[in-house]
Amino acid sequence: MNAETPVDQREVRLAKLARLRESGINPYPGRFPKTHKLAQAKGSEPGTKVTVAGRLMTARVMGKLSFATLGDESGRVQVSVSQEDVGETFYKEIWKKLIDLGDFLGIEGEMWITKSGESTIKATKVTFLGKTLRPLPEKWHGLTDRESCWRQRYLDLAMNEETVERFRFRSRFITALRRVLDGDGFHEIDTPILTTKASGAAARPFKSWHNSLGMDVFLRIAPETYLKRAVVGGMERVYEMARCFRNEGMDPSHLQDFTMLEWYAAYWDWTDNMAFTERLLQSAIAEVTGSTKVVLSGGAEIDFGGHWPRVTFRDLIHADTGLDIEKFPDALGLRAEMRARHIDVEEMDVLGRGNLIDALYKKVSRPKLVGPVFLCEHPIDLSPLARRNDDKPHLTDRFQVVVNGWEIVNAYSELVDPIDQRERFEEQARLKAGGDQDAMDMDEDYLLAMEHGMPPISGFGMGIDRIVALLTRAENLRDVVLFPLLRPN
Repeated sequence: MNAETPVDQREVRLAKLARLRESGINPYPGRFPKTHKLAQAKGSEPGTKVTVAGRLMTARVMGKLSFATLGDESGRVQVSVSQEDVGETFYKEIWKKLIDLGDFLGIEGEMWITKSGESTIKATKVTFLGKTLRPLPEKWHGLTDRESCWRQRYLDLAMNEETVERFRFRSRFITALRRVLDGDGFHEIDTPILTTKASGAAARPFKSWHNSLGMDVFLRIAPETYLKRAVVGGMERVYEMARCFRNEGMDPSHLQDFTMLEWYAAYWDWTDNMAFTERLLQSAIAEVTGSTKVVLSGGAEIDFGGHWPRVTFRDLIHADTGLDIEKFPDALGLRAEMRARHIDVEEMDVLGRGNLIDALYKKVSRPKLVGPVFLCEHPIDLSPLARRNDDKPHLTDRFQVVVNGWEIVNAYSELVDPIDQRERFEEQARLKAGGDQDAMDMDEDYLLAMEHGMPPISGFGMGIDRIVALLTRAENLRDVVLFPLLRPN
């Protein structure tokens, strides 16, 4: 650990690796039994004997006594290494010359308190557990460039405790969601990722080729139609933490591959689902944060407690634009009215009425919603899989949860009428033939399942990445995905 700064540190470390082996030291042993994590050792009483392991983060090497910092997933602890305790040969030839920052080490020793009050492990034996060939980022700045953090997440985790905590939070939050679902009688199941139809949502799919079967396949855009097949078979409440793939635009609140919690409950309607959604999120958020109040990245505080306000799609757009979408039963008239009001959205000339309304809402209304807010009563042509409202058949029994301009939840009373579903699939197919690439394909296999009978069902989908980003004040979904897809350097 001398202070040299070689042009190629990798070559220097390779030479040290060779010298370690020549000294009879295995730099990559198979295992190392520990008695404590570092945080446990740090909290132990003086005199406690410990065996710990971790990565060497800092070191102050002096004549016959050194102080170092070891790090593991639980935290960091100071270690003292003296020539008297570990032996002159090891201290001079191995510790001072062949060990580098970033190396993994095992430490046996006992706890003591330094004059400055620092809980420290007094090493009696140091074991090599993994020689690093490349240096860690400079210790005072760590890894701070956002794209570098995404590309080399392992270094981000090694150097930045807040990153580690963000992903621990994600894990705890998912566990809390599962706890509520499992306690309410839901069963977690798996559904196909490779499918023959890109069904379950209005989105563009990723397409691939299956060599053995000799056919096109798609990465699923949602697990919806397969989860509902399980309900047809008699599994009344099912859910999946599903990895989904949508070949569409990328921005801080959208990724092409993402994790979604999706569930379906037989005999519920959308109002039952709304009540459960409130309870689920309130319970999970309170469990992992200690409160239903959350501070957003911009500093605003929102409260997930209580009953969330409800606003209809029609009223929201009318309040923001003066445009009443119910006065325009087709895309042609709506498009003309939008142009008359100088409202332009991407690909508006080819979008069907439903997707045109959705694009309008996303441009003029969604960014203003702080929430949590229930957005209700979506138009029927925007919701190909949702149940028609009994009193307003041009609308659906659907809701979304919007928080800080992000759609967190999409849920509805499911369409269980196979005749109605076929008609909507046919309309989606016509829209797709007309150029709307987000429209759905006809799915005859799903229709076949429906024709064998479905009970009343309500379903729910929530983007895990989005809700975790909001709760951890991350401004980009890539900050809460361990290894996001990036263009190669």
